[in-house]
Amino acid sequence: MIKVKTFGEPLIPFKVSQELDELDDRVNAFIVENKIKRVISLGDATTAEEGSTIGLIRTLLYEV
Repeated sequence: MIKVKTFGEPLIPFKVSQELDELDDRVNAFIVENKIKRVISLGDATTAEEGSTIGLIRTLLYEV
């Protein structure tokens, strides 16, 4: 069965590297905890407000 899971992360100036590492850790933990057999796709999209990037949405398409 193919499923989709999204993860959101607000981005704070000068802490983006740390936030991306934390997001990677959350996604990896989800993959391990849910015994995902195959990752089909992993993509990022930004959210913006008044021309500034304020967040990131990571979408995981996977098969269990």
